[in-house]
Amino acid sequence: MIVCVSPNPAIDKLFAIERLEPGEIHRPASFVRVPGGKGLNVARAAATLGADVRAVAWLGGHHGRWIAEELEALGVPLTPVWHSGETRSCLSVADEATRSLTEFYEDASPVTDDEWQEFRRRFAEAVEGASWVTVSGSLPPGSPAEGYAELVGAAGDVALDTTQLGAARPALLKVNAVEAAQLTGRDSSATADELHERIGREGKVVVVTRGAEGAVLIDEAGQEWHGRLEAWGPYPVGSGDAFLAGLVVAREGGASWPEALKVALGAGAANAEVPGAGRLERDRAELLAQRALVRE
Repeated sequence: MIVCVSPNPAIDKLFAIERLEPGEIHRPASFVRVPGGKGLNVARAAATLGADVRAVAWLGGHHGRWIAEELEALGVPLTPVWHSGETRSCLSVADEATRSLTEFYEDASPVTDDEWQEFRRRFAEAVEGASWVTVSGSLPPGSPAEGYAELVGAAGDVALDTTQLGAARPALLKVNAVEAAQLTGRDSSATADELHERIGREGKVVVVTRGAEGAVLIDEAGQEWHGRLEAWGPYPVGSGDAFLAGLVVAREGGASWPEALKVALGAGAANAEVPGAGRLERDRAELLAQRALVRE
């Protein structure tokens, strides 16, 4: 089983409009709403790709109850950890005229120390026996500075996707190029190697996604792989999460890192073709993966 953890979930909304005009009233041509935040996007994408998945999410208020109900309807088992605040919502606006995306992210409600301790306890229970644990996104205000180090230390193989790395040394660190630059203070092709050094190199894996330029993966032996897929979609939000889902699903199925990288690229590209973060068609993802190129 793959356990996908979302410390900072959200209701993700997508409006598609003909053209974004500041100061004007807009009537969306279409609207999609999903139980999101990075961790839940990974969970839904991994389930679509055929994995046995459990989600763990910090939830609060009416929004939290809606997320729990939607995950149940989707058939994704959930370990909810309830807090006293209200789960946030986020909005993306797709401008069809310019093929651009404008995003609005609400801040998370703060949590108390007691709520953090409860989250840690439920996390430890949920991840017991998991083949992979993915933990994605930022921690809400009130969490300890080294919260991710605590979570990584309480689990086995953890794939971590965050810029709040701190002292955490996960089995796999996945970030995008902008986040890699934030973590290293550099904007260069060497950031993946620097991050590999930071989490300990031996036995560790780092992946840096680079949008249209593909992704770089450094495996446990220090071998570097470059993957690329010529594809485009108008809805890129959640593609990094679908990428991570494809990576761990493929690895759980016994794929090598180069083959897993192809699956990940296919899942990320398929996500960008469908409105709503973390949504994709499995057949399309598999077809796109066959077109991906990976070289040493």
